[in-house]
Amino acid sequence: MGLEIGLGHYLTVAAILFTLGVFGIFLNRRNVIVILMSVELMLLAVNLNLVAFSAHLNDLQGQVFALMILTVAAAEAAIGLAILVVFYRNRGSIAVDDANQMKG
Repeated sequence: MGLEIGLGHYLTVAAILFTLGVFGIFLNRRNVIVILMSVELMLLAVNLNLVAFSAHLNDLQGQVFALMILTVAAAEAAIGLAILVVFYRNRGSIAVDDANQMKG
């Protein structure tokens, strides 16, 4: 059979993931955790593009760069969740509207 998964398939899946991440940010303005998960989804879509192009071009640089992005994303998730825990202890909720009141 002539069914092969090519570069276009990976780019289509990455575009769908990125679009879901953008919609997750813009359609949900109340829950901070969903916004953080949407940002992670967008980063994973970018990583999928990097790895797909790296495999297509037989070059290892895209995969190394994707590994660095995963490291930064893990650190961002850990710091973001730590900030949310402290914010929840102080305010009692993690709504985005409550975080807007923290402006000095």
